[in-house]
Amino acid sequence: MPVLPGAEPYRHEGGEVGVLLCHGFTGSPQSLRPWAEYLAERGLTVSLPLLPGHGTRWEDMQLTGWQDWYAEVDRELRALTARCAQVFVFGLSMGGALSLRLAARHGADVAGLVLVNPANKVHGLSAYALPVARHLVRTTKGIASDIAKPGSAEIGYDRVPLHAAHSLRRFFRVVDAELPQVTQPLLVLHSPQDHVVPPADSARILGRVSSTDVTELLLEQSYHVATLDHDADRIFAESYAFIGRLAPSVGKEGTAAGG
Repeated sequence: MPVLPGAEPYRHEGGEVGVLLCHGFTGSPQSLRPWAEYLAERGLTVSLPLLPGHGTRWEDMQLTGWQDWYAEVDRELRALTARCAQVFVFGLSMGGALSLRLAARHGADVAGLVLVNPANKVHGLSAYALPVARHLVRTTKGIASDIAKPGSAEIGYDRVPLHAAHSLRRFFRVVDAELPQVTQPLLVLHSPQDHVVPPADSARILGRVSSTDVTELLLEQSYHVATLDHDADRIFAESYAFIGRLAPSVGKEGTAAGG
């Protein structure tokens, strides 16, 4: 199946500091594209992959699971670490969970994490019905485009395939158990008004990681897809400042232009 216009992966060859960006469940790179371009314009090497089963049609996602999504970002991280001196991992929603697992498993190869409305659990009674319901019903209503800003929209599926949702629920359990292994510097930005992922998920993550360099910021003007919402510019600036603090070469004359 052809990729939906705008949902293509994005890569930029820049300097010795790299950033891997991980998009969310049923979403696409489009939700993080402005963020990726902001970082690329400042000389960073950027990778924003399209996760398997995403960016085409929901039927394709029905055939994938968390192992496929994680394998894709794992490959991208290895490619970045092969050519960059330092690599940071950024994630939105499920992309936050993918980022946390990368940090837990790759240790020092991940220099720091920036998470926007990271997801940690499938909530509600429907979560408990998933193991059976997925065999009876193929999809439920979509979760894309939870954005406060008028005129801003996310390219994502209008249906959630339940086989994939069941796999996501299992993945969250895997990641939750690995959170104590996360020791890297961490910046978490989350929206008090999020209709997809409750603030409790960020609180759970912050309470279980072993990181000592932790910053938590509230995105008061945005809903779930904050990277396309009113607080987008703040997210971009805060994340770049976070990298600059941990990678002193960033922003210095000559390095920021890439090479």
